[in-house]
Amino acid sequence: MLRFQAPPPLSLYVHFPWCVRKCPYCDFNSHALRDSVPEQAYVDAVLEDLEQELPGVWGRTVHSVFMGGGTPSLFSAPALERLLSGIRARLALHPDAEITLEANPGSAEQERFAGYRDAGVNRLSIGIQSLNDSHLNALGRVHDAEQSFRAVRAARVAGFDNINLDLMFGLPDQDSAAARADLESALALQPEHLSWYQLTLEPNTRFHADPPVLPDEDEIGTMQTLGQTVFASHGYTQYEVSAFARAGQQCRHNLNYWQFGDYIGIGAGAHGKITDAASGSVFRRWKKRHPRAYLEASGPTAYLEGARTLSESEIVFEYALNRLRLKEPFRLDDFESCCGLQRDWIMPLIQQAQADGLMICDGDLVQHTGPGWLFLNDLLERFLPEEVQNARYRAN
Repeated sequence: MLRFQAPPPLSLYVHFPWCVRKCPYCDFNSHALRDSVPEQAYVDAVLEDLEQELPGVWGRTVHSVFMGGGTPSLFSAPALERLLSGIRARLALHPDAEITLEANPGSAEQERFAGYRDAGVNRLSIGIQSLNDSHLNALGRVHDAEQSFRAVRAARVAGFDNINLDLMFGLPDQDSAAARADLESALALQPEHLSWYQLTLEPNTRFHADPPVLPDEDEIGTMQTLGQTVFASHGYTQYEVSAFARAGQQCRHNLNYWQFGDYIGIGAGAHGKITDAASGSVFRRWKKRHPRAYLEASGPTAYLEGARTLSESEIVFEYALNRLRLKEPFRLDDFESCCGLQRDWIMPLIQQAQADGLMICDGDLVQHTGPGWLFLNDLLERFLPEEVQNARYRAN
């Protein structure tokens, strides 16, 4: 049995499963919109989904809300206002809660920004992906670079003072000079936060089935090195593998994920992680994935697709998988309080990684070394549950 003095901080994730068009690189639960968005039906379903989650989180305060997708900004401001009002009526939302909405730069969505701000959204995450029209075309995006510039200006006019931009690198036919120019253009918009991702070819995507020619490893390495220099010159600090922020502007919702906090997941295909301190258990829960099945669901556990209790070794691995994405060190006391386990569960793995030159343990403080950060996947493999490692060994 796990032992908790108190459960970790709690967040709420709301998934919106529709997009104007499915991008060829996207492996998220998103579906091309064939008709108008079923706003009322979906908000009703999401709030009912939340009702069914409430018994597991009674009395707990939610510190952040993240509306992701898909493209949540396909929904109107009145629909999101009704959703957020319904959330506040059912949960204790912290007065200073960070409330993020993902948005695309399309012109129709820009017209809604002021309404989103009035509805209670205080952080906007705009998926620009690139500011080069040829690269946007290669990515199958439905907007152009000028729409991205206009979207950021519209967000500022609407009163948003906390904006994230999503930007990708390692794109088809992109060299390091073009990647740097893209990054410089994005930073010139002065976002508070920038998520900078390498394009990867994920299974079950069009790019995986019919891969484009991407830059080689040496060119990718050059892009990453240049990127670090550009971020530093603009006053941004990397605090996570793909996240850069101005001082005090880290994404609180994502920090809760990476610090192994709890989160309710509602909406089609949403995943959640909940700690039951009284029973000494950590649960993962996930919802029906397809929007049609989700909207047609009925009954006391209508939206739930599955749930399971994490084992101790899975908790150790998931803590490492999330926490080691952050550059800052962690304390063994934090591991014990978040996971409900004694540090003896993780110390042998840390000591082995330290012997391999990938981690440093100084008293209560644990951090990756330079090589540990550079080869993070190799480091994380040391924390895999033994049964997974054995299965890999047999497969090889």
